[in-house]
Amino acid sequence: MSKINKKDNPAKKAIYKNAASTANMVNDYAVAYVKTPVNNIDAAAYHPFYANPVALLTSSKKGLEAKAALDFLNLSGFSHQQFQETFKTTVKTIQNYTNQAQKLDASLSEKILKAFALFEKGIAIFGSADVFYKWLNLPAYGLGNQVPFDILDTFTGVNLIEEELIRLEYGDLA
Repeated sequence: MSKINKKDNPAKKAIYKNAASTANMVNDYAVAYVKTPVNNIDAAAYHPFYANPVALLTSSKKGLEAKAALDFLNLSGFSHQQFQETFKTTVKTIQNYTNQAQKLDASLSEKILKAFALFEKGIAIFGSADVFYKWLNLPAYGLGNQVPFDILDTFTGVNLIEEELIRLEYGDLA
């Protein structure tokens, strides 16, 4: 791929301008990274469960302790409504599973682990879960100006957000 030359044509100038705006947004939201877990929850604590595809598959098939979903809720800053929209289950159900020491099914376990991985990456890039949460709720240029949170409820959406984070991490904003 070739670099964008602003002088080529007006369309490329607009793309470059939007990319620069996104870069400024990332810089505006970036804060010094402090390895302090939010509400005593560290996204990296679940890293061994999704460290590679085999670990993710094995952990998902075994099922996560329901407490993991509550840990994600505390880390993410999601409201109960947002959690329920994203994971297609109620917080009350998760609390009941936790009280009864039940495990989550494979699909929900995988979705929670993918969300932890996403937040681990987001925290590394943006500096905190709060700042990453704010970014999730703003239109993202690399996602066709869609709000990342709106596509977080599907595996494809999570993958697209991961790809956008990688682009942001490496400064490839167009």
